[in-house]
Amino acid sequence: MATATASHSAIAGNAPGVLVLGRISDDPKTHYEQLKALLDYVVPRMRDVGITEGRILMAKDSHQMASYLRRGRVDWVTETTGTAMLLQRNAGARPLLLTERDGASHYHSVFFARRDGNVHSLDQLAGHSIAFQRPTSTSAYFVPAAELLTRGLPLEILLSPEDTIEPGSVGYLFAWSELNISTWVHKGLADVGVMSNLDWNNPKRMPPAFRDDLMVIGETTDYPRAIEMVRSNLDPRVEARLREVLLDAAGDPEAGDALLRFFNTTRFMPVDPDSRRTLDRISEGVARVRAEVE
Repeated sequence: MATATASHSAIAGNAPGVLVLGRISDDPKTHYEQLKALLDYVVPRMRDVGITEGRILMAKDSHQMASYLRRGRVDWVTETTGTAMLLQRNAGARPLLLTERDGASHYHSVFFARRDGNVHSLDQLAGHSIAFQRPTSTSAYFVPAAELLTRGLPLEILLSPEDTIEPGSVGYLFAWSELNISTWVHKGLADVGVMSNLDWNNPKRMPPAFRDDLMVIGETTDYPRAIEMVRSNLDPRVEARLREVLLDAAGDPEAGDALLRFFNTTRFMPVDPDSRRTLDRISEGVARVRAEVE
């Protein structure tokens, strides 16, 4: 049985036989239920490597989660690519498996602007503004911000949509939701917006009435949608068995509900060489964003 004992885990560390699943969360109650279902499925299948109990430990941000990983308080973390690479850099966490959600294992970022606006390509973005989602978003911050830096476009945060943008720079704001991003660009509060191709095609996040007035002006290459990470010094037998259980879950009828509740996961996949190279590239991009933008 998986139980949440976050305060105990944070103070006492992991007891023998306990597998701790972590998540960076601003909504612990909701995420706890999503994590618990899969943990309850996994733990009974790991008794042969000494795992008899599962716990969940939430962190408020990547810095806290990195500390938990370094101190051995968390064994396994599920995250989107950008944050996963931060945990790799800051805590030595290792990719275990790719996570396919809603049938999509990879996606990419889409830049868009108004059809009747002054920006029709990324090369015209200097001196204009862009709406990102939030500072932890892979598809709507880390990856597109790194793409702009690679193109020689420095980024500076704006105090408001009316703030002055330095010549040659790109001013950015956080809209905090994909719907806000599409709304801001449609209403002219930001010149350009960015979100994943999945959100671009989602009418709840990109209303058709808005999309008719917008155009795609650039796209990034594909990258993994989500990753299961493990701490650097996890027992190799536990790591190997966890990988095996998760890889086999998609073919097990008993795992169906747990996978669905685990962020609509459809299956777990090995980290193939192409994805590994992409992760390395994103890791470098995230480091550059942290150094040059934040």
